[in-house]
Amino acid sequence: MILPVRRLVALCALGAAVAPLTACGTPHTPPAARPAAPAHASLPPTRPPTLAPGPAGLTPVFSNAPRTADKRVALTFDADMTADQGARAAAGEHFDNPGLIAALRALKVPATVFMTGRWAEEYPDQARSLGHDPGFEVANHSYSHYAFTDDCYGLPTVPEDRMRADVERAFTAFRKAGVPDAMPYFRFPGGCYDRRALRAVSGMGVTAVQWDVVSGDAFATDADAVARQVLEGVRPGSVVVMHCTRSAAPTTERAVRAIVPELRRQGYRFVKVSELIGAASGRR
Repeated sequence: MILPVRRLVALCALGAAVAPLTACGTPHTPPAARPAAPAHASLPPTRPPTLAPGPAGLTPVFSNAPRTADKRVALTFDADMTADQGARAAAGEHFDNPGLIAALRALKVPATVFMTGRWAEEYPDQARSLGHDPGFEVANHSYSHYAFTDDCYGLPTVPEDRMRADVERAFTAFRKAGVPDAMPYFRFPGGCYDRRALRAVSGMGVTAVQWDVVSGDAFATDADAVARQVLEGVRPGSVVVMHCTRSAAPTTERAVRAIVPELRRQGYRFVKVSELIGAASGRR
């Protein structure tokens, strides 16, 4: 931001024949011309695109962009770790997947990572690295990875009066880990939500992000089957859900290495979720 410049001019009026003086009595020399400020320098930073609230102010839900001729697709990766899995991590279970992130960087594939706050606490260096890498954007997947509805894949359940706090706690964990600008996007644990859950997190300015392509990578052992499922499901504007946890999705890196070149061969361009939401909201 460029601050206004205060010009303090003090004239020592010693007669019309005397050269202009500065306030301290030395001859005044006009300052050198300063380069003009860039036209955009005073503009406020652009807020990431979000969708307008739904009926009755409920949190809006995004699953895919309009099916236009522009063949864009977003790969999203859930960094899952529930609040009670610390002992398993301490015992050597890997809830991260550095190889997958390295592959995405090598392939130059932008991606959106939906991260739990507990994951950011367990892997702060990786969270910070993702948060500072322009090829990625970090979004909210709750703090605890507890479900926001009953009967959601066996996950423990967040009480309704704690749902909003759970989302806020994740954003706090991101900041503590060094993620500077987490996106205003929220993915419900397990993708499970209902009207009560949408109401609980309304007013936070977040867009709930689902998907239209299920990769099937969770607990999969056949990378080729995961790749086929993604390739058969992708359409222009698709959001693909995958995972970046080695213990729960061990084949994802290999699947991605097969998916990316094939989709590029078909003319698809990889983008982050924010670009697709921007298209859906009229912002390009």
